[in-house]
Amino acid sequence: MPLPMYKTIGIVSRPRQEDVAAVVPKLISWLESRGLSVFYDEETAACLASSARQRTREAIATSVDLMIVLGGDGTLLAAARSLGDHAVPILPVNLGGLGFLTSVTVTDLYPILEEVLDNRSRVSERTLLEAQIVRGGAVVERHRALNDAVLNKGALARIIDLNLFVNTEFVCLFKADGLIISTPTGSTAYSMAAGGPIVHPKVPAFIVTPICSHTLTNRPLAIPDTSRIEITFRAGEEPVFLTLDGQVGRELARGDSVVIVKTPTALRLVRPERKTYYEILRSKLKWGER
Repeated sequence: MPLPMYKTIGIVSRPRQEDVAAVVPKLISWLESRGLSVFYDEETAACLASSARQRTREAIATSVDLMIVLGGDGTLLAAARSLGDHAVPILPVNLGGLGFLTSVTVTDLYPILEEVLDNRSRVSERTLLEAQIVRGGAVVERHRALNDAVLNKGALARIIDLNLFVNTEFVCLFKADGLIISTPTGSTAYSMAAGGPIVHPKVPAFIVTPICSHTLTNRPLAIPDTSRIEITFRAGEEPVFLTLDGQVGRELARGDSVVIVKTPTALRLVRPERKTYYEILRSKLKWGER
């Protein structure tokens, strides 16, 4: 049997007590019985009413060899942003609903952990993007995202004018409700709902998808992920927002621009030995069934 790659395991979960309390104690016992050290985040500690092994997610990212994420895709997206430049592999386990990213079920958890510890699992590297808010020529905020960065308007039913530049070259003006810049991983999220294509995770591209474009010839655009994307907008009375992975939002000031680049470090997702990307698509999208 190959020597285990992993000695210290981190557990990150969503704050849903009944699910976590049912899964985590057994999981900790199983891992410790194999000589592994275990830490868990504050949300998991609150569900267990124990802080003996509690760490912040950022601290877990610096001290573990493998992170097990229990929840839905939203939990994984938040955990991915907490990693920073630490290339910690993540094993995502679905306690939620649709779960494109968290495709491992609780039933499959222990057989797949056996694969992981025996070095039989696969690691899928996923592109992360960095969104920079530029104000007065200087970057004032930086945010990472696994799925997408979205510029959209406020509550009023007005379109916004968004100028797209790629490597400083002007591409076009979008008159739309907003604009989605997606990674291949995020192509099955908001971008797909807005009419964008499904893109395999190994394709080195960003996808630019307008939201309800008021110009019929505007269509989703795939560009190399080595590109520097810049978006400027014409500010009116209504605010414009930047949203990352549907979870982190920032209101933009008049004169701001948003720059999107690929991060140097990819996210590493642990995948079962046999389950493929196309199998997941067939299962989640019910292809051929309706």
